[in-house]
Amino acid sequence: MFKKILLLFFLTTLFSCKNKEKDLVQTTYIGGQIVNPTVDYIIFSKGSEILDTVKLDDNNFFHYRTDKIKEGLYFLKNGESQVFFIEPGDSLLIHLNTIDFDESLAYSGRGGEQNNLLIDLYLLNETENQDLPKWYALSSIDFDHKIDSLKTIKINKYEEYISNNEVAEAFKKVALANINYDYYSKKEMYAAANKNYPEKFDEHFFDYRKKIDFEQNELKYYYPYYRFMNRYFENMVCSTYANKTPIDRNSFQYSYQKIKLIDSIVTSETLKNSLLRYNAISYLLNSKNAEDETKFFEAYSKMNTDEKNLEEVRKVFDASIKLTAGNKIPNVALVNTDNVVKDLQSIIKAPTVVYFWTGQSKMLYKNIHSRAAELKSKYPEYDFLAVNTDTHFKKWREAVKKAGYNPKTEFQLENLSDAEKKLVLNAMNKVIIVDKNGVILEGKTNMFNTNFEELLLGYLNR
Repeated sequence: MFKKILLLFFLTTLFSCKNKEKDLVQTTYIGGQIVNPTVDYIIFSKGSEILDTVKLDDNNFFHYRTDKIKEGLYFLKNGESQVFFIEPGDSLLIHLNTIDFDESLAYSGRGGEQNNLLIDLYLLNETENQDLPKWYALSSIDFDHKIDSLKTIKINKYEEYISNNEVAEAFKKVALANINYDYYSKKEMYAAANKNYPEKFDEHFFDYRKKIDFEQNELKYYYPYYRFMNRYFENMVCSTYANKTPIDRNSFQYSYQKIKLIDSIVTSETLKNSLLRYNAISYLLNSKNAEDETKFFEAYSKMNTDEKNLEEVRKVFDASIKLTAGNKIPNVALVNTDNVVKDLQSIIKAPTVVYFWTGQSKMLYKNIHSRAAELKSKYPEYDFLAVNTDTHFKKWREAVKKAGYNPKTEFQLENLSDAEKKLVLNAMNKVIIVDKNGVILEGKTNMFNTNFEELLLGYLNR
């Protein structure tokens, strides 16, 4: 029933556009419905470049037309993101439910079946990766037998599809990259799990590394390819450490060696810049040492050749430095449950734990609030401020009331975009600990970390 309604909606909109038939051939249409949308719009992008933002109507349908689409991979975002392949002239219909984003995603219309193949391969990969750890104890030969059989299933699925459909060469490359680079990723995951047991590896286990293509510009944002690249470089850096030596993946030395290796190996400028950007931001979001962050940013700046990426990383660097210990917490505006705007710094009257939550994940925000309540009972010297990162005031206030949370300690960000930049809100588990004057003690921690209570005690005993 849904597909019939959606098709009728789409065709009605399509034919209401008074274009000549010759123009329709060059025009690409993307339409569909988002069930339980997290925001009232869809973002379409090509990699990191946003192409357009499309509003949902009252029934959460959307319709987008363009004459500028080029063949290749694009992204759709509504809360989460998913990639799809499109060609000029396609009329692609998309249906998804954000509560079960990837599993509910379905395509129809011209270009739909090949995207259903890609999402099927993606879901197979994710299911297989959940089961993978139980095979790490196997010898490399037995492990290869396991994943070879999984790869064969996907290759057969791919070959059956292309034998029955007319498919663009560009799509074939994408589909095969999905299969091959996920297969390579599995081998890298096995290698990481057994890095301290070199005797387990067959002499030909790493032969696949000779097949790696470091010039796949079109795939630089494609998850199977990009994920493999990061795992590969992680293993290459780890191989320089002595066996059984503990490795801190957030350390300056580890992160610097990784971007240095990327810079020396990746021949594609765009792919190299993309990998450098990802790893630079990842390091800066986790580092707690301003001196190391400065050295790292300077090194990254010399390797990167993309001005847009440099500016983005510079902003993260500037904000990250301000969140290191000794600085005063950025003074963002908050709204209380009475809809009164307060400055964050003015609220802090005692040693305070500032934590963040969103209504998009009920289980997560319940766990975070439960953990905060538990810690408050153990360490009454601290205040615990819960800051909501959603943009719908009434929904947030209703959630607070329904859950029975203390309205005096519940706030919502007044300007999400401004706060995200100043507080570097990269994860919902992020926590900032400050003293009674609002001076940062820990700017990048997590209430669920095993050493979190030690931190609280340590700062009380200073």
